[in-house]
Amino acid sequence: MCGVGADISQVWRRTIFVAGALICAVPAFAADVPPAILHPEARATRIDVSEAPTIDGDLSDAIWAKAQAIPDNFRQVEANRADAGSERSEVRILYDENNLYFSIHAYDDQPELVVSHIMTRDGNLGTGDSFRIYLDPSMTRRNGYSFEVGPTGGRTEGLVQNNSDLLTEWDTLWEARARRTVDGWSAEVAIPFRSLSYERGRTEWGVDFLRLIRRRGERVRWTSHSPTITFNDISQAGTLTGLSDVAEGAGLDVQVYGKLRYKYDYEPDPARGALSGGASGNAFYKITPALTGTATINPDFSDSPLDERQVNTGRFSLFQPETRDFFLQDAATFEFGGRNFVNGNFGLNAPNSRPFFSRNIGLVNGRPVTILAGGKLSGQVDDIGIGALSVVTNETRTTKKQVLSVARITKPVLSQSKIGFIVTNGEPTGQGENTVVGGDFQYRNSDFLGGDTLQIDNYFQRSFSDTIGDGNSFGSTIYLPNEPWGGELRFKQIDDNFFPALGFANHPGIRDYQATATRTDRYTGQFIRDTQFGATHTFVTDLHDEIQSRQSRLWTRINSRNIDTFDLNVYNYFENVPEPFNLPGGVPVPTGKYDWTNVVTRIDTTQGRWWTFTISAECCSFYNGNYFKIDNSVTFRFTPQFEINPRYVATFIDLPTGYVDIHVLQLNTVYNFTPDMQILVQAQYDNISENFGFSLRYRWEYSPGNDIFVGFGQSALIPGTDFEPQTTQFSVRLGRTFRF
Repeated sequence: MCGVGADISQVWRRTIFVAGALICAVPAFAADVPPAILHPEARATRIDVSEAPTIDGDLSDAIWAKAQAIPDNFRQVEANRADAGSERSEVRILYDENNLYFSIHAYDDQPELVVSHIMTRDGNLGTGDSFRIYLDPSMTRRNGYSFEVGPTGGRTEGLVQNNSDLLTEWDTLWEARARRTVDGWSAEVAIPFRSLSYERGRTEWGVDFLRLIRRRGERVRWTSHSPTITFNDISQAGTLTGLSDVAEGAGLDVQVYGKLRYKYDYEPDPARGALSGGASGNAFYKITPALTGTATINPDFSDSPLDERQVNTGRFSLFQPETRDFFLQDAATFEFGGRNFVNGNFGLNAPNSRPFFSRNIGLVNGRPVTILAGGKLSGQVDDIGIGALSVVTNETRTTKKQVLSVARITKPVLSQSKIGFIVTNGEPTGQGENTVVGGDFQYRNSDFLGGDTLQIDNYFQRSFSDTIGDGNSFGSTIYLPNEPWGGELRFKQIDDNFFPALGFANHPGIRDYQATATRTDRYTGQFIRDTQFGATHTFVTDLHDEIQSRQSRLWTRINSRNIDTFDLNVYNYFENVPEPFNLPGGVPVPTGKYDWTNVVTRIDTTQGRWWTFTISAECCSFYNGNYFKIDNSVTFRFTPQFEINPRYVATFIDLPTGYVDIHVLQLNTVYNFTPDMQILVQAQYDNISENFGFSLRYRWEYSPGNDIFVGFGQSALIPGTDFEPQTTQFSVRLGRTFRF
């Protein structure tokens, strides 16, 4: 590299050095050239509605003989890449004017060893054998749908977003049934066309299939065999042909809910209870097959799970993910900036400066606010992606009714890339006016240097606030998720006055730099499957290039043949604390500069067993004091019907200014009567807030879109050994979907 002048700051010298190292390493990424990109074809066979197969998992229905099995291109992506699958997989595809049908025959020469621990609807099917269908109706090669089923009928669906994320919170109407057979297991799937967004008249869709054989830790995929392609990447998916003349119907779904709730408040004194009832509803109208309008009135969130309990030991606010279905359904539509907003470790790379974060809707200063009504628009017009959301929130003691809105537009360019714009408007607290506008360009090339992947994400946004002023945020990421060598460079700047009222910004006035290099090696031995080594250097400066925080990390990971994982991490931290702050328990951290090094180990046992555990430990320093943290989680899957998962996190901090120990306890339990009927139980407690939360949720989806929900919740304070109840709630909700 050329010499760097002495007048360039230490910060920039580090960045340029790491950038040069990664750039020099790029030619090595092409050392092992993977197979060429291949888009095989699978043909769907047209049948009459009267011939539709019964969805029961039994493939003996004669109608399946009309469909030819798709070409047998299944090859391993784990454990022995490019090898043929150890077991045969056979898929046939039918369709009528209403539904797309799949038959799946997962052959296995040892059927008694097929692993199936999960029957839960929307459960973690990765704990056992499973089969996943990817659909890309608009041939974006970037965004699509995932439908997955296991041998005991557990099923889940999700949205593939940006070839990187799978949003499993998304739900739609579809059917799947499975059963064990003498030669493996089989499944039948029916996906209504009206449950998908697609372009009218398009006869070719993107399609791919992924099978997991859990006892061998083996995944086989129909296409996308390149080692640089992740499981949620559909850029090299095959092509589904033969589709024509499908019924769109009126394109209207109406969901109607009736709810009865009893709430008993123990404070203020005297305690009082109240019985209330109400109705809510959603309407989904397909303006075109690829563009859906949604209206909601008085949306109900009683079936949302408890937020994961977190105790903040840092200087900046924590990020709490969205859990409400109404906002999760179209989450991919509002994705912005690509990897610039991917969560990182230890909060240094939380999604700081994200323009839109739906959790800010329906909350004011941490308190729930009723959403009276809302509307959404999501989908495509030609090749233009559209997402728009506007809601009206109720007034509170301190705020008037608020209208909160966001709109997002994207357009594909350069095959796998896209350009987009976003605008948000509204201030949930009502304290002024706030608007954010932004644009992004997300470049992707999955044939870089002969088969590797290159991703470059760029964004710029500006906020306008009549109380804080105007501010900018911009960033860029270069990402090379390849093997054996991979790497990433990331930069982000956030002005002091950047304030996205409908987004998330916990640390303005900074420049954020990150550089990562990784090495992955895969083996064909009997014990070790792969090893990973890496280094990450992250540092945050103020806008005058004075370092505020730094994190340097070296790590190694070893995966066994059965996916037992061992991680060893060494972290070096630096924190420049400009103002004193308090840790939980009131322990002060004075102004000053702090530097310390910790070791973190983690063991994850394979999910293929009926029991599994995760344990991690971090030791031994923190702000010139002592630190120890242990995180234990155990899962027992006694049968496919019953699962229990206790978790205990303990943190011990001993500083010269004081001592605090933090204890967080969680318990999650599920019992499945059938794949569509279950009871879920959650309990949480931490000794800092002394808050106890309990939730019991029963749900029975007796037919697609029609369900009965019963919920019970209890909150309390537990100071010491006392139990002081705060609120008891009980609710019953009936839901029915009408499809026209």
